[in-house]
Amino acid sequence: MEISRRDALTGTAAVAAAPLLVSAPARAAAPAADKQAPSFYRYKVGDIEVTVVSDGRYTFPLEDNFILNAKKTEVSAALEKAFVPRDTMTIYFAPLVINTGGKLVVIDTGLGPVMKVNSKGANGLFAENMAAAGFDPKAVDMVVISHFHTDHVNGLLAADGNPAFPNAEVLVPATEWKFWMDDGEMSRAPAGRMQGLFKSNRAIFEAGLKRKVTPYEWGKEVAPGLLAVETIGHTPGHTSYVLSSGSGKVFIQSDVTNNPCLFAAHPEWHAYFDQDGDVAEATRRRVYDMLVAEKLQVQGFHYPFPGLGNIEKDGSGYRVVPAPWNPSI
Repeated sequence: MEISRRDALTGTAAVAAAPLLVSAPARAAAPAADKQAPSFYRYKVGDIEVTVVSDGRYTFPLEDNFILNAKKTEVSAALEKAFVPRDTMTIYFAPLVINTGGKLVVIDTGLGPVMKVNSKGANGLFAENMAAAGFDPKAVDMVVISHFHTDHVNGLLAADGNPAFPNAEVLVPATEWKFWMDDGEMSRAPAGRMQGLFKSNRAIFEAGLKRKVTPYEWGKEVAPGLLAVETIGHTPGHTSYVLSSGSGKVFIQSDVTNNPCLFAAHPEWHAYFDQDGDVAEATRRRVYDMLVAEKLQVQGFHYPFPGLGNIEKDGSGYRVVPAPWNPSI
């Protein structure tokens, strides 16, 4: 930045005059804020407006079995390399609200109001941040679900147990729906986390939602400009999307990776929450190779907010280069 001679002289005159000014009374410091401003971020894909809405984050101690095929020391080193604490893991959550001009579409719904209470406001924030962004849940036409993990479906219900989006059609991947609603699969599920997921999913989709659920197939447009893409491994019916309008295009990856400082940098690592680690790894490599080759921007549900970035190859893995913040839409 260059300063003109005129600006410099004006500034000098102001400084010289300063002693002649009446001193302003000292004021007490403002009270410290105890929370962030509502977190949402907008950008355009062609004529479609995308609003990324934060559902918060979850931080927990790094356990030995978080990555099934890597030592804890290796995972800690990768965290440290990313300039984050080496002994804790943070997972971010960011559903989307898409305004196509004719439809208001929500993609995934966050952890829900119960987790907002249980986490003391660290997550489960989608509903309040969505309201702060100016959206009325009653105006949502469609809710598109990528897969049936709690951080994507629990926000389908409001705090009173009724549908959070009462006028919306709920669209789910057909393969995902078939798996989680299959009694045989439920009977074979390992005790603990998997059995719990079967029970919670059925409770959510049977709580006034079943009549509004529409399964969709891969390779088809599920909403205007939104193409469903098979990206299995994380779950049997895990789905990502290509959002297109005019010359604009972005890949909405859902959970192809979790936090990229681990799983983009080390696509070979298998997290305990991937139902089929080998398939999830193959999907990760296939998708990220495509993103690199096509120079296609990606929106990550578990990327640090707001989660829009570009992918480049980095050794045997990948690096996410965050898209610069844009003050205009």
